[in-house]
Amino acid sequence: MTTARKIWKISWRIGVGLLLLAWIFQSIFWNEGQLAFERTGGNWATLGRWEHLKVAWTYGPSGLWSTLTSMDLKFLLASIVLMGLILLIGIFRWQMILKVHGLGLPFARTAEISLIAHFFNSFLLGSVGGDLLKAYYVARETHHKKTEAVVTVAVDRVIGLFSMLLLACLMMLPNWPLITSERKLQAVVGFIIAMTVGCAGFIFISFWGGISKGIPSARHWLRKLPKGEMLERSIEAFREFGRDKTFFFRVLPVSMFANLVCIAHFMTLIWGFHLDAPIKAIAVIVPIVTCISTLPITPSGIGVRENLYVWFLTTNAVGIPYAEALLISLIGFGTSLFWSAVGGFLYMTVKDKEHLQEIEQQSRADEAGAQFST
Repeated sequence: MTTARKIWKISWRIGVGLLLLAWIFQSIFWNEGQLAFERTGGNWATLGRWEHLKVAWTYGPSGLWSTLTSMDLKFLLASIVLMGLILLIGIFRWQMILKVHGLGLPFARTAEISLIAHFFNSFLLGSVGGDLLKAYYVARETHHKKTEAVVTVAVDRVIGLFSMLLLACLMMLPNWPLITSERKLQAVVGFIIAMTVGCAGFIFISFWGGISKGIPSARHWLRKLPKGEMLERSIEAFREFGRDKTFFFRVLPVSMFANLVCIAHFMTLIWGFHLDAPIKAIAVIVPIVTCISTLPITPSGIGVRENLYVWFLTTNAVGIPYAEALLISLIGFGTSLFWSAVGGFLYMTVKDKEHLQEIEQQSRADEAGAQFST
């Protein structure tokens, strides 16, 4: 792919994200402007379109800021802690996955790599872009099992996504009256179910066998493909998780616990604005939005996530005002950015430290080579 095409591929996604953000901010400002104008005794219906825009951008930003400053700071701090707990559980889950291949990476190093990947996830496409860097780092840590190490990153992401999709499907059952009464939720239910089936199918084929089992010559032809040996080794690395009879049942509850903490994280933000919302409804909305936001549509799901949260949280059954719904999404992302900043700091410091270590190791190798030659 040429440089121009790469730039275009990234640029149009950034553009989509910015347009979605502009759209939702305009909608919120429009609503805030109307409320503020009518509180002064004005008649919104008598204004023209340009007057609507002027009033919206006059009153909207200040109204949104006023709503933001009304948030209880102790709930904000609690949400930051809960986001950190979500990341901590994710680190623990990845260690469980690494151990299946006998890769005993120290917890501190696993945490470093995970936080650095989280930093890059903040601005790369979808919510998984940093996984490429995560795979790069872990491959460097395990010289004899590079392919297996990279596969653990993919498995970690797939297990996390599947558990969130599964939770979304399970929470559809107690929320069925809400779903049938809200067209907004009906529009995505089929899509989430399809994602769940697809993800489950991928896990089953990857862990427990696929086409190659029924076609004896499949592996022979696979080896003839470019990098065929690496592809075959990747398949075997996935199969190792299926051979461990208890792996899936050990790792899935850990992922489910992380998902429940994620729901608690958003409930904390809602309570921070002195609002009340049915936990049962939030328990289906958060997994749905999280799963859709992982799709590589915009960098870190920006714009997609905000529109979906405003779309769902403002339904009659949930009853959260538009401004608060937008801020809940933005602050939720902000707590993630807080931990991304920690990852960014580690990236800058660890990168320099590792660079110096590599230079020192190379120097020692050169010295040893020189002594051997003499």
